[in-house]
Amino acid sequence: MSGHSKWSTIKRKKGAADAARGKIFTRLAREIQVAARSGADPAMNFALRLAVDKAKAANMPKDNIERSIRRGAGLEKDSAIFEEVVYEGYGPNGVAMLVECITDNRTRTVAELRRAFNRGNGNLGEPGSVAWQFTQKGYFLFNRFDEQENDIDLDPDAIFMVALEAGAEDVVISDDVVEVYTDRADFAAVSQALQEHGFTPAESSLVMKPNMTVELDAASATAVLNLVETLEDLDDVTQVSHNMEMTDAIVAQFA
Repeated sequence: MSGHSKWSTIKRKKGAADAARGKIFTRLAREIQVAARSGADPAMNFALRLAVDKAKAANMPKDNIERSIRRGAGLEKDSAIFEEVVYEGYGPNGVAMLVECITDNRTRTVAELRRAFNRGNGNLGEPGSVAWQFTQKGYFLFNRFDEQENDIDLDPDAIFMVALEAGAEDVVISDDVVEVYTDRADFAAVSQALQEHGFTPAESSLVMKPNMTVELDAASATAVLNLVETLEDLDDVTQVSHNMEMTDAIVAQFA
């Protein structure tokens, strides 16, 4: 598995999703509101459709989704103005980190991030300090366990062919998952092709993929992942990317 799928596996094993369901809904609502500023119709606004699909996958109530869309479109009196901001920094051992946030108060967000980095033996960097080490990609994750648990006909070879024909850059097949990477410009087309052929991903999003990774020993890697987890627990943080290699040994120890 890649770093993306392995971190998802760790969070699932630790039960983080269920324990923080209310917080997850808050984050999803913000993502929907930001996306809805460009149009309230998911059929015409791919970013909104993606946010809504993610909310549905997390079992967010329909009323919450619709209310978030109205707020984002400015149709509710209590509509807050949220913005997407990306911060850069370094974790322990110089691991590069990108922290994506949705916030209505940059001052609060920066203060919380700086505190988390300092406590985690890292530091918040200047704009442009680490962003060059990442490239934004479209990402789809299919859990092969679903084939056994939910009687889903998940054919890795079929996903491979559909994704590549639609413009995907890379398809990684492992024992646990199938991962599809695309250029940002081809993300919507690949998403539509997969859906049309009946393949619904467990996760689909735009991710910051490291151009190169660094490998650390288990103790050093655990310190990095502890910081990642601390950052992800902050209300304003939606995604944390890093360039540390996620080995099986690291996953086993941290999970």
